[in-house]
Amino acid sequence: MTSPVRLGLIGCGRIAQVAHLPAAEKAEGVDLVAVCDPDATVAAAVARRHDVGTVHTDPAALLADPRVEAVLVAAPDRFHLDLAGAALAAGKHVLVEKPLATTVKECEQLVARVRETGLKLQVGAMKRHDPGLEYACRFVGERLGEVRSFHAWYRIGDLRPGVEATLFPKVFADDERRRAESAVKADRERYLLATHGAHVFDTVRHLLGDVRAVTAAHRGFGRDHTWSALLTLASGAVGTATIAVDVAGDGAEGIEVFGAGGQVAVRTHFPFFRRASDVRAYSAADGAATVPVFADTDAYERQLEAFARAVRHDLPVTPDVTDGLAAVRLIAAVERSAATGAEVVL
Repeated sequence: MTSPVRLGLIGCGRIAQVAHLPAAEKAEGVDLVAVCDPDATVAAAVARRHDVGTVHTDPAALLADPRVEAVLVAAPDRFHLDLAGAALAAGKHVLVEKPLATTVKECEQLVARVRETGLKLQVGAMKRHDPGLEYACRFVGERLGEVRSFHAWYRIGDLRPGVEATLFPKVFADDERRRAESAVKADRERYLLATHGAHVFDTVRHLLGDVRAVTAAHRGFGRDHTWSALLTLASGAVGTATIAVDVAGDGAEGIEVFGAGGQVAVRTHFPFFRRASDVRAYSAADGAATVPVFADTDAYERQLEAFARAVRHDLPVTPDVTDGLAAVRLIAAVERSAATGAEVVL
């Protein structure tokens, strides 16, 4: 048996409370030893709920704690560079929420720091740890043959707030900080593309490899926004990716890939349903479709367990810091192409 990785959490906001903290309670190989949030009341309430003995309001104090060997950065995106960079400088391994950082330049700085320190940095695109997507990735690599075309989509439905209210626990929050975050997110177009594009583009790259060029269009409808992008892969295959927020009714997420030897369709559920993606994989060689069945899963728990194994046994992390950089480059490319109408070559 190996000892659990002693983890510190920086940022006790909404995503930490509804996703990371419940996952940390269950994840094998993880011992949450400290939490940190600038709001002392929120940090103390979270620590009581999850029976964490050490509470900080200053990240520097958490990073100076010799018991903490790895940190989970769940603070807002604009703090990722400074917090993840400080953790690496303090000799801590890092799991940082997606996107890796807010700009390509910031991501490149984190890539350089990881290379300098030799420490682990895993990006929280937790859907890589969904068993359905893991199955689809293996099928693409082993059975699909040459990739010919694909379509990926991420649509947020206007029913989502009600679903979240049903599924989420009470969230501790400071009204002043909530207002500050709302002001940051007032640039809704940029915020939505970054937060949802980080998932879509990581999934495309995870299954199909690097993207060589992007041609994108954007349409705004008041608070709602839609992007559609034509993606040319390094392999030469072409496909599309669509992001839409909000759509009437339920949202939807998935990807379909068509190859010389088959096709695979993935439908991904709202992550807080704790369900693996539905997959249908057709192999022309077999003349049959496979529909694998998985137990209900928590992708947030699985990503923490994968991170802990990588730290304890010196294994590669996935997605790593270069994957995080690639996703932000694609977000920037879509934004630039939609603004100019021109193809952006990566």
